[in-house]
Amino acid sequence: MHKIKLKQNLTLLLLIFTINQSFAQKKEFRETKVDTLTFLNNRKLLNSLNTDKFQKKIFADNDIKIPYRFLMPKNNRTNEKFPLVITFHNSTRIGNDNENQLEPFAKIWLRDEIYEKFPCYVVAPQFNTRSTNYEINGEGIQVSKPSNEVSTLLKLIKDLEKEYPNIDKSRIYLIGYSMGGSTAQNLMNLSPNTFAAVVSVAAVPDLSNLSKIKEKNIWLIHGKNDDENPYVGSVELYNKLPSDKNLIFTTFTNLNHNNIVIPFLITDEIPKWLFEKRK
Repeated sequence: MHKIKLKQNLTLLLLIFTINQSFAQKKEFRETKVDTLTFLNNRKLLNSLNTDKFQKKIFADNDIKIPYRFLMPKNNRTNEKFPLVITFHNSTRIGNDNENQLEPFAKIWLRDEIYEKFPCYVVAPQFNTRSTNYEINGEGIQVSKPSNEVSTLLKLIKDLEKEYPNIDKSRIYLIGYSMGGSTAQNLMNLSPNTFAAVVSVAAVPDLSNLSKIKEKNIWLIHGKNDDENPYVGSVELYNKLPSDKNLIFTTFTNLNHNNIVIPFLITDEIPKWLFEKRK
């Protein structure tokens, strides 16, 4: 009798565990290390790419002007739908030269194998002040708040959809690093129904609209040794979305704020993950 009951209890526990695994977020830890040579070589590869394919444009809305670079899909065919990817720069790229915002997560789309295999429209806006600001909320958590320019991007997206009807509205993606990762989260929280997925790297979290993003495709990436935008911020967001089975939290246990993007610069991991996601 005891053996039968024990077997039933074990079966029940296994079932509960399986259900939780199926309907909850995913957490992973990577032991990747980045030495100086890898850091320099990966950055050099990206910096050697010709950015002329990125057209220079400016979006104006009343007194707000946002310079941006615009990349079109290779072999753009009007009868074929293509995703739209929006990349956000970190705080060291603030300005209005319409050049400096082309940081690594914008440039990866120029790599020959990515440009060929993952055709899409790419928008890389540049902000002349911080696109997001950080403050401590009532729970003592550092959170990010978007600037006015960030909400203006929703109008830019609408304009692009009209100008390029073959933009796939079910596959609009956000990606950013540091301040840009926070800005990507801000935009997802401002208009969750607009976006299919977000990749947020080394960000300060946005906790303003948790009930609306609780089923969104979210990939949080953070270095455990990050002492600029603390790792605990991504932990807090992860913990506040326990039922989001579409959320992945990747921790790099040996990386910090400055080298966290390096593992993704010469792989197709991010484009591949994004292109599998739809609203």
